[in-house]
Amino acid sequence: MTDLVGHFLIFGILATAFLMGPLVVGRLLRPRLPTPEKDAIYECGEPAIGSSYIQFDLRFYVVALLFIIFDVEVAFFFPWASVYGSVMQLADTRLDEAARHLLSARLLSVSPENLPATEVISAETALQLGWLGVADILVFFGVLLVGFAYVWKRGDLDWIRALTKKSVQAADQSAVVPAR
Repeated sequence: MTDLVGHFLIFGILATAFLMGPLVVGRLLRPRLPTPEKDAIYECGEPAIGSSYIQFDLRFYVVALLFIIFDVEVAFFFPWASVYGSVMQLADTRLDEAARHLLSARLLSVSPENLPATEVISAETALQLGWLGVADILVFFGVLLVGFAYVWKRGDLDWIRALTKKSVQAADQSAVVPAR
């Protein structure tokens, strides 16, 4: 038990030293030449305008979340492309039996010496798997397109949304000031 506590204590001290070491060395070695330009407050290379305690527009968050969702979905294309490429290599009828055995083992995630010759994927089976893979990715891409069309139709991708008739009428009525 005391060995475990000692290990945690040593780990904690080393972690703190590794975190604080570069900060202390940087503080001691960096030049101290303050100027008004260096002390000016800026954000992303631009001077700050107004208070920093403002609320962001929700449209930014919606567009950012939609980007993340579609970006992550596109990442699923890469494993599919890898498997599809292996299957299409197996579909080549000019492939010799040794290469077909190695590719089949890699595609089935087994070692080549553990794959019996009866379970090697034939060119015809590989071609059927390839067409099935194309159909699968088309369905997947179709679902993505339906989601994209829905988001576009809702107007979530428009930075400035058009006013509806009801909101235009409300704006017109509030703009009219009765004469006295």
